[in-house]
Formats: sequence, C-alpha cells, structure tokens
Amino acid sequence: MCLAIPGKLISVDEGVSRMGKVQFGGITRTACLDFVPEAGVGDYVLVHVGFALSKIDEEEARKTLADLETLANLQDELGAEESAEADQA
Repeated sequence: MCLAIPGKLISVDEGVSRMGKVQFGGITRTACLDFVPEAGVGDYVLVHVGFALSKIDEEEARKTLADLETLANLQDELGAEESAEADQA
C-alpha cells in the first residue's frame, strides 16, 4: 500500500529539477515538484517518497491530516491494549 502525505509548499527552487521545501506539521522536507508545475508557494501538495504527485486544496489537506492523526491515536491506543494483554499473559 502506498501513502501520499499532504504538505504545504513553503519554497520553490527552479533548477535542473524543480524542487521545493514542503512542511508537514512541524517537519520540513525537500520534494521534487516536476509532476506539479502549477504548484506554488502556499499550495498544498501530496508527497510520496520525495515526489509531489498532485496539488490539493487546503480543506482536503487538513481533512487528510486530521484522519492520519486519528489513525495514529488509534494505533497508540491499540498498542497500549496489546502491551497490557502481553503483561497479563
């Protein structure tokens, strides 16, 4: 399964390959922007393994990030339950 994460484009470098700094919450990573030539600073893009694959609107990006946070919290809860069950065994 592949997962692309939404992030906000905060800078663009027009070199041989179009690259940009993308912010994911408090983390900033470099991504190739060659597949999204229409994306500019302030836009949200979906990034998978260092490549921005598509531009999305801010509302969709926020919904996706909220869903991912919910999944992470669920994972933490399930991990805590599994750990407690292992301790009881």
